[in-house]
Amino acid sequence: VQLQASGGGLVQAGGSLRVSCVASGITLEYYAIAWFRQAPGKEREGVSCISSSGEIVYWPDSVKGRFTISRDNAKNTVYLQMNSLKPEDTAVYYCNVNIWGMNFWGKGTKVTVSS
Repeated sequence: VQLQASGGGLVQAGGSLRVSCVASGITLEYYAIAWFRQAPGKEREGVSCISSSGEIVYWPDSVKGRFTISRDNAKNTVYLQMNSLKPEDTAVYYCNVNIWGMNFWGKGTKVTVSS
């Protein structure tokens, strides 16, 4: 199982980015996929999750209404659309899948939001 996150970059506050997570070795539509992020000097935190049935959860109140998780099963890809970005969204964003108790992580993509 391999997950590859991409789409990060430098953006000004108020801007938007879409990060992607492409999987190989598994068919993503059968699993719940989560996005996490880790800001400098902070612990990794969950951001959002989409289940195999399409149920969606956003964890930090700070991203609700600004971030949208989605999946394209044909492309075996999960996306995280991030709008109205704030400097506090600066972090490395990781996608995650848990299969039978084993966590698989992508390498992460860095998002930097300048003020």
